[in-house]
Amino acid sequence: MIAAGRSRRRFRWARGISMEQQSAQEEWEAVEDIQSVLLGRSAGPVPLISFNEALQFFQTTDLSECRKKIQATVRRQGLTALLHFLFGPPRLQQQLQGERDLALAIAQCGLDNNQAVHMRILQTIYKKLTCSRLGCPRYGAHWEELGFQGADPGTDLRGTGMLGLMQMLYFVMDSQMLPLALEIFRLSQHKTQNFPFCIMSVNITRLVLQALREECLSRECNRRQQVIAVLNDLYAAAFLQLYRVWKSQHKTIADSGFLLKELEFSTKKNPKQLLKSLETYVSRSLVSTADGIQQASSLSISSGRAGEEINFMGICDLQVELEGEARLV
Repeated sequence: MIAAGRSRRRFRWARGISMEQQSAQEEWEAVEDIQSVLLGRSAGPVPLISFNEALQFFQTTDLSECRKKIQATVRRQGLTALLHFLFGPPRLQQQLQGERDLALAIAQCGLDNNQAVHMRILQTIYKKLTCSRLGCPRYGAHWEELGFQGADPGTDLRGTGMLGLMQMLYFVMDSQMLPLALEIFRLSQHKTQNFPFCIMSVNITRLVLQALREECLSRECNRRQQVIAVLNDLYAAAFLQLYRVWKSQHKTIADSGFLLKELEFSTKKNPKQLLKSLETYVSRSLVSTADGIQQASSLSISSGRAGEEINFMGICDLQVELEGEARLV
């Protein structure tokens, strides 16, 4: 198995990577090979990881150093603090503060080549977005094709840390969100309307974190008695809003700064409206899926009688319906 790893490293996997990145790639593969030997398993494809499994890893990992860096809420002074106290949103209930601090600690945690779970998160995002069963090298131009800025995704996570990747993982591993994620990814590859999908995703995570720290999400978190689930839903809702505006109004990368600014306003001032929009989208998607299954079943019966073959649409062919002209609030 270790010999197989050496064989892999003789082949220069990707173009445009530095000698330091190549060296780190080789160290990562060596660790992977040794772990495979110690655990008695063959060095094969890295298995997909679910959001819950990844979250459980962070819940049970020592994040004490990351926790030292977090600032749970925005510090306010003077009149601003008084006005926020009198007229601002409610404070997050005490029993939810531990979950909030976990999310903020994950956002302070950098991508670590020596953590197998980190690498599985990265590989899962790649496989689900590309609809590929094959993994990819740790470094290389393939990450730029997904919408990172360079050959190393880890350099694009400033301000969001592993939470940036965790929210991407949620987006591609949740069965209700995956069709939307794939449709947005397709739009990001458009000839004229293209944009860096993963960089945009990280920016949306940053907006969600800001809303959390400014206590704009406390009311919703208190109502649902959840924090991370609310963050994930707001992330998906914000991405959905961006997608609708980008596609229906024919936006380009030149419009991204302005749209993110408006999205920042929406996540802080109208999170409930964004979440309601996502809820409506999911409900309609479920109805459309149920209708599609029923129609496919009827077609299957009819075609079966006629001796014809039915070709069903794959998950990567699913489309997201727009509700007319969409705009940011």
